[in-house]
Amino acid sequence: MTEENRVQWVYSVCSNHELARRYDEWASSYDSELERDFAWNGHVRSVEMFGRLVQPDAKVIDVGCGTGLAAHELAVRGFNRIDDFDLSEGMLAEAKKRGIYGDLRVCVLGEPLDYATSSYHAAIATGVFSVGHAPRSGWDGVVRIVKPGGYFVLTLRPDIYESAGFKAKEEELVAVGKWELVDASDPEQFWPKVKLILPTRFALTVCCSRLMKPC
Repeated sequence: MTEENRVQWVYSVCSNHELARRYDEWASSYDSELERDFAWNGHVRSVEMFGRLVQPDAKVIDVGCGTGLAAHELAVRGFNRIDDFDLSEGMLAEAKKRGIYGDLRVCVLGEPLDYATSSYHAAIATGVFSVGHAPRSGWDGVVRIVKPGGYFVLTLRPDIYESAGFKAKEEELVAVGKWELVDASDPEQFWPKVKLILPTRFALTVCCSRLMKPC
């Protein structure tokens, strides 16, 4: 499968069950293929913003963690209280091999998350919220499990920010006092090896919001 087809393959699903199955299938070669074929660096850029705002002793939830690429970068920067969840058991199995996480769970964004309210100081999600992946409704669950005053750093595609309902969801959370945008990077190509194939569609912005009160 070619590099662009691999991305389209995982982004073209119609159900969470099929998305989990495809990530299970990809899990064992995911890290090596992202590096070889894409030079993916969205997790690095996200952790850079995260580290400017969150202290290393914070209790962190890695949302839609995949194989744990973001957690690895967090650990390098001294974070050592990291839990995670993902909808793919195969990806979680790879993440567990890193020996970084405390608690690992299968959870699906958009469905109730099996965590106590205000369990974490901060959350991070890289390459998670998008068309064919986690929906905007998944933000409610993250807001609930992060303590008031905590941060949520995530990547978003500017080209679908409005059309996929993320802008409206953000405005809703701001209006009810649950969310405050703190920072947002300029759009950047986080797949540098495929910029000629996907020049605009896969540009991403790193956003950080402060969570004001749980949903």
